[in-house]
Amino acid sequence: MGAKASSVLVQTPDIKILVDPGTAEMQGSYPLPDSDKRRLRHKALQAIVGAAKTADTIFISHYHYDHHTLPQEAPELYQGKRLWIKDPNRWICRSQWQRARIFLGQICMSRGEALESICRQPERIEAGDPFDELPLASRKDYGDYRQRKEELSRKGKAKFGQLVEFWQTNPWVEEAAIGDNEVLFVDGREIEAGSTRIRFTKPLFHGLEYTPLGWVIGLVVECGGAKVLYTSDLQGPTIEDYAQWVIDENPSIIIADGPATYLFGYTVNRVNLERGIENMCRILRQTSAEIIIYDHHLLREPRFRERTSRAWEVADRAGKRLITAAEQLGEEPLVLKLGGG
Repeated sequence: MGAKASSVLVQTPDIKILVDPGTAEMQGSYPLPDSDKRRLRHKALQAIVGAAKTADTIFISHYHYDHHTLPQEAPELYQGKRLWIKDPNRWICRSQWQRARIFLGQICMSRGEALESICRQPERIEAGDPFDELPLASRKDYGDYRQRKEELSRKGKAKFGQLVEFWQTNPWVEEAAIGDNEVLFVDGREIEAGSTRIRFTKPLFHGLEYTPLGWVIGLVVECGGAKVLYTSDLQGPTIEDYAQWVIDENPSIIIADGPATYLFGYTVNRVNLERGIENMCRILRQTSAEIIIYDHHLLREPRFRERTSRAWEVADRAGKRLITAAEQLGEEPLVLKLGGG
């Protein structure tokens, strides 16, 4: 709909969770003038602020600005809310480490406190190789890409080790009640609210293994026999084990981040694009989901449907409702209108 955002309001009789309340302007290649990009970003932010009036809880899966809004820009967004957020101290890249502290610092400042009031000494971390927790991706046959994949993995492991040392040697912030906000780090947690069960994944790579973009956490909300799963920014999912997580959950509704086709030929190669498409095909074949929203990174260039055509074909054959967020709202995706798609 013309802005980078994946915010959604999940409501049950027990709780109302506003997911990832952020929005950003589309990238330079998006076929709109900058003034229109700014206008659409503002329109999206106003919709998010409006949804926040209904919510009692806000969930932030990671600290990219299309997933959270700084309190100084929209202070009313966070007033009186429970803040369930990604752990800002570990399993986080350096840029998001800083952004998390800017976010929490502004929450503190708006309540007349300083960020230092919730800082503490770091802990030692026993962090194994995260690739060891991805058996499906580890066993995958990458063909001619295998040597390059192994080279990237070696470099990724080395940088990961440096990142662990960074986490262990810089001040942490802690969970706290800050004014009228209760801040909870929810990585890997399970919370019950009445008859509603809310589960958060452990940190998952933001796309590829060892990506410099860091980690996100996914969300599952269950109530009354219905289950909503929000992948956050898994970009496909690219990683086979993350697709298996979705399959094992077998939710009623899936809100999935699709591949970043607008970066195809730049930071997304053919092998990894095909991984993301195949993983969505697996999800379509092996779950009984009633609706799969396929969006976010996907809707940033007009050829997205052509480049992921196999997923749409599998959905048709399986009788599955694979749909963009705009189409779910009865609209045509703006990028198709602009691109003649």
